[in-house]
Amino acid sequence: MSEHYYSRTQKVESNPIYWDITLKNNQFRFKTDNGVFSKREVDFGSRLLIDSFEMPSTEGFVLDVGCGYGPIGLAIAKNYHDRIVHMVDVNERAIALAKENAVLNGTENVDIYESDRLLNAKGNNFAAIVTNPPIRAGKETVHDIFEQSYEHLVCDGELWVVIQKKQGALSAIEKLKELFIYVETIDKSKGYFVIRAKKVDLKMPV
Repeated sequence: MSEHYYSRTQKVESNPIYWDITLKNNQFRFKTDNGVFSKREVDFGSRLLIDSFEMPSTEGFVLDVGCGYGPIGLAIAKNYHDRIVHMVDVNERAIALAKENAVLNGTENVDIYESDRLLNAKGNNFAAIVTNPPIRAGKETVHDIFEQSYEHLVCDGELWVVIQKKQGALSAIEKLKELFIYVETIDKSKGYFVIRAKKVDLKMPV
C-alpha cells in the first residue's frame, strides 16, 4: 500500500478497537484504528518519554508533534492541568482519533489539529515540545522537526525526543547539538534514548 501512518490520508479500511492502559498513574481508554502508529498498544518509546518527561518551569504551551491517536499529549495534559497541550499530526485519521480520545478521557486542556511537522503549529511560544518522531518518514523529516521546534520554543523552552539507537539516536543527538546549547540524555532503556534539548538565549546571562 502507498499510504503510511505519516501519510495525510488513509485508504486502509477502518476497523476501530478500544483498550485500556495506565499512563503515569492515570487510567486511559483509547480508541485506535488501522492506519495509525502502534494501534494495539502504547509503544515502549512513547511510554518511556511519558514517564521521563518533566515540565519546564518556564511559562508557555506544550506541543506534541506526531501525536498519533494521542497517548503522549493526553498523558501530559492529564498530569499538568494548568498547561494547554497542542497536539498535531499530518495523519487525518490519527487527528480524528486523538480528538475522540480527548473527549473519551475527559481531557479538555488540549488543542488538536492537523500539521505537517510544525508548519501549521499555532504560535512560537511553546515551553515544551515532545515528539516520538516518524523515523520511517526519513531523516530529513526528523531533522525538520528538530529545526522547526527550535524556532517554536520560548527562551529556556525544551524539546524532548525519544528515539532508538538503531534508528539514529546518536546522529539525532549530534543534529540537536548543532541547534541547541544544552543537549542531554535523560533516560535510556532497551535501546531507546530520551533526549532533552534546551533553548538558551546567548544574549542573556546564564
